[in-house]
Amino acid sequence: MGMPIAFFEVVSDDHERAQKFYAALFDWQVAVDPGMGGYGLVDTGSGEGAIGGGIGPSAAPGDTGVKIYVRVPDLQTSLDRAEELGGTVLVPPTDLPGDYGRFALLADPDGNPVGLWA
Repeated sequence: MGMPIAFFEVVSDDHERAQKFYAALFDWQVAVDPGMGGYGLVDTGSGEGAIGGGIGPSAAPGDTGVKIYVRVPDLQTSLDRAEELGGTVLVPPTDLPGDYGRFALLADPDGNPVGLWA
């Protein structure tokens, strides 16, 4: 069975503008958390089982853009497999605040960032 897309993320140098843009364009609700540096969790309003997301500030040069996060049973196993297939690890397994689990980032062989979430 394949691994599902579980989350999307938009990272911007002007995250407040991005939050307003996507909220207005798609009628999304963005709940900004000041404790997370202004990161906003997105409710697309698509109902139970819909993929949620986040829109937040850039934390490092070159990290802006749109990413998908794929739910995997084991972050390290997936990172190891990505490297075997020609990808590279960008961020090792890292705890998220609260009860949001853990994440990691990899780059595919073309350099596209892909998030993993467990």
